[in-house]
Amino acid sequence: MSNRASAKHEKFRDLAESRTNKALDAIGRIGNLSNRSLYEWDEAEVRKVVKALKDAVSEVEARFASPKGKVGAKFKL
Repeated sequence: MSNRASAKHEKFRDLAESRTNKALDAIGRIGNLSNRSLYEWDEAEVRKVVKALKDAVSEVEARFASPKGKVGAKFKL
C-alpha cells in the first residue's frame, strides 16, 4: 500500500470507529426508551423505530456496495 493509500485507510479506520461508536451509543439511548416506568409507547411506534434503524443499516450496506448512493431522509414518528 502506498503512503497516500495508507493515510486514506487510516483516516477511514479512525472515522469508521468513531462514527460507529457514536451510532451504537445513540441506539443504546433509543433502547432506554423501553423503560415503561418513564415512557409510554405502543407496539406500532416501536416497530416504526426499529424499521427505520434496519432501513438505515441496509442503506449503509448498499452505499458500500455502490458508493454513489445518497444519504437518507430524517426519521419522523
